[in-house]
Amino acid sequence: MSTKLRNIGPKSAAWLRQVGLRTLDDLASAGAVGAYMKVRRAGFKPSLNLLYALEGALTDCHWQEVPESRRTELVQAAEAAIALLPPPRGRPTAAPVTTTHHDEPAAPTFALFDDDRGSGGPDD
Repeated sequence: MSTKLRNIGPKSAAWLRQVGLRTLDDLASAGAVGAYMKVRRAGFKPSLNLLYALEGALTDCHWQEVPESRRTELVQAAEAAIALLPPPRGRPTAAPVTTTHHDEPAAPTFALFDDDRGSGGPDD
């Protein structure tokens, strides 16, 4: 961003510049979800806080003051847009995570001292 916007820090501003959003008008044209998706499609990994910050910048309020109902709308719109993205090139899509438990035999126990103290050791 070439102009300082409320809620938009240096890292977020750099992301926005790199995806071609340089002014408040650019941001308003894209909308909060559109700008968020441009950042994601560029390969960055923004959190939902960026989505709320963009909405706050457009409505001139602190990102934490974005109403919960509006946050829900934004998240649903972003999730719908994310679902339409093609899978990453060169990498298979992620599969569900499963947990495998292996039954491991008990580790052998070692005695700290031999029971036979007179068996030819260095102290004999």
